[in-house]
This record gives sequence, structure tokens and C-alpha cells, in this order.
Amino acid sequence: MKGTQYVAREPDADGFIDYPESEHQVWNTLISRQLKVIEGRACQEYLDGIEQLGLPHERIPQLGEVNRVLAATTGWQVARVPALIPFQTFFELLASKHFPVATFIRTPQELDYLQEPDIFHEIFGHCPLLTNPWFAEFTHTYGKLGLAATKEQRVYLARLYWMTIEFGLVDTPQGRRIYGGGILSSPKETVYSLSNEPEHQPFDPLEAMRTPYRIDILQPLYFVLPELKRLFELAHEDIMGMVQRAMQLGLHAPKFPPKAA
Repeated sequence: MKGTQYVAREPDADGFIDYPESEHQVWNTLISRQLKVIEGRACQEYLDGIEQLGLPHERIPQLGEVNRVLAATTGWQVARVPALIPFQTFFELLASKHFPVATFIRTPQELDYLQEPDIFHEIFGHCPLLTNPWFAEFTHTYGKLGLAATKEQRVYLARLYWMTIEFGLVDTPQGRRIYGGGILSSPKETVYSLSNEPEHQPFDPLEAMRTPYRIDILQPLYFVLPELKRLFELAHEDIMGMVQRAMQLGLHAPKFPPKAA
């Protein structure tokens, strides 16, 4: 895996992580700005989760604060990890209902976009929906499947995760909304994903697994769930059978230009 310039902060003996004031200011800037952008764009289940978590605005939350809410709602926890972790560790954590959170925050220079998932992306982007039983069940099942999967199968599972948990959209009675954490932690992508610029396709897990993606661009295509409960139903379907079928059928042509060398 490629290196990272970021170093996760270590907790003290009581589990408390001391962040410098400059980093609390970055958190404040990010959360204040993003809460405005997601109005009318995030799905209700996510907004309910935000309300339950009651994230502080003036400082980076401690993991214990998030854990208390997650434990009481779905039995999940967040787990402190370094900036980048191997697939194996990622699946092990999800399979044991632990969501990885890297305890560092982006620099002011990378306020708008960061390739590595930082604490803002993980806590603001993903943790609100971990209070939702449908989303939590799918994430747990996904972790267990990934743990048992081969290296080749994991690549197909990774695309499914990318097109749902990271960059998924959902149709609601109020209109199309966002539930993917990769979108919800990005001001630019929050607006772009619901615009007429990208392509939108009805969610099909097999198609999602066959769709190449790049992590460093705005997504050219988003898959749209008919409702969030579809993730819960998917958790009880034969996902690994779909992986085998996707491997037989192969990948679709990418909808983006190749990366410049």
C-alpha cells in the first residue's frame, strides 16, 4: 500500500486523544460547512444518526463518545487505526462490528479533498448511518464475507462497498438523497452527485461489482437504491454467488480517462 503523510494520534492511558487547537479548528470548519451543504441532500436515516450522535462542532469528538451512541443503537463500535490499513484488518474489524477510524485530521491545505480517510470522513461520513440497523447489518455481513473471501474476490467486494457505503444514493418519497459517506464528507461531491452531470443507474449489485472506479476523481456514475432497506435485503442474499458471476462476466469499460502516468 502506498504511504501517507499523516500519522494517527495515540490515546493516553485513559483512552483520551489530545488534539492541538489548530486541528479542532479544522474539524469546526469542516463540520460547520458540511452540515449546511447536506441540508435537503442527505437521506433521513443519516440525518437521524447525526442527531443521535450529537457531534460537537467546536472540537474533534473522542471515540468513546461515538461508541456510547453506537453501542446503544446497533451494538457497533469505532476502532482507532493508523492512517491506512490492509484489507485483511479492514474485514476483521467490520466482521466484529468495529468500524475503523484513523485518528488524524486533514491539514487546512487539503480541506476540500483528501485521498486517505481521516477522522472527519469516518465519523461524519459513516458513523451516523451505523446507528441504522439496515445499514449496520449490511456492513457487518460485508465484513464477514470479506474475511472469508479470496484476494481476487475481495476486489469485487471492494467495488460493491465503493458503490454503496462510500458513494451510494437512494430514492426517497422526498426525492433522491445521499447515504454514501464518501459523498457526505465532500462538499463538492454532495452537490455534484445529485446534479445532472453524472450518470445515475438503478442499484444492481452485480453491475456495481463490475464497474471500475477511481478514487481521485468525482464519480462518473452513481448507483441509486430504491430505499435504504435494500441494503438489509442484500445482506441476506447470495452476495458471494454474485461475486462469482461478476468474475465470470468481467469488468465494464471504465467511464473515466486513464490516470496520467
